[in-house]
Amino acid sequence: MSFGDPNNPYGQQQPQSNPYGQQAPQGVPQQGYGYPQQQQYPGYPQQAAPMPGVPPLAGMGRRLGARLIDGVLLFVVYAVFLAPKFTTLIDDVQACDSTSSTYDTCVNDALSDFQSTMLPVAATFMVLMLAYEILLIAFVGATLGKLAVGIRVLKAETGAKPGIGGAFLRWVIPTVGAFACGIGQLVVYLSPFWDKSGRKQGWHDKVASTVVVHVKG
Repeated sequence: MSFGDPNNPYGQQQPQSNPYGQQAPQGVPQQGYGYPQQQQYPGYPQQAAPMPGVPPLAGMGRRLGARLIDGVLLFVVYAVFLAPKFTTLIDDVQACDSTSSTYDTCVNDALSDFQSTMLPVAATFMVLMLAYEILLIAFVGATLGKLAVGIRVLKAETGAKPGIGGAFLRWVIPTVGAFACGIGQLVVYLSPFWDKSGRKQGWHDKVASTVVVHVKG
């Protein structure tokens, strides 16, 4: 006849070892206790942590620097488009005879011709700016300005590139702000300063579910 374990003469059940960590105290659910916790990332809430390997968030200095570089590049392109039109306007005005009684009419005609050419130029520039912002952000994750300062735009939850949909949403919010208010676009670009999520997301980032990260430099 066996009387059980001689080291446990009272037949009490021995606690089972927990190979994953400390055993949960009495009254605490066993599930998940002692298992490795989800890795924390500085600046991110636990419930919305980025995927492993996602670079750290970019500082606002770099973001504003990238925007400044992009603005200068786009201004240069716009100036190149406008330069021939201004040259034509100057030539037309100089061709008017300042001693003639029709001088004012001649100048007004030159200005009217210049204004009529502005609409297609502005429309062409808008298409180029749209392609520049959306296509580069969608498939590269960065404009030339962002590449210059070493930052990228990624999907907040996956670390993937934003794609066409995300890039379009990210572009349209500041654009609407520019048309709605003279400083609306600037306010959108400054909005990461008062983001309380810890992700430094601007209003355009929140709509597109993106974050801006620092990858080098």
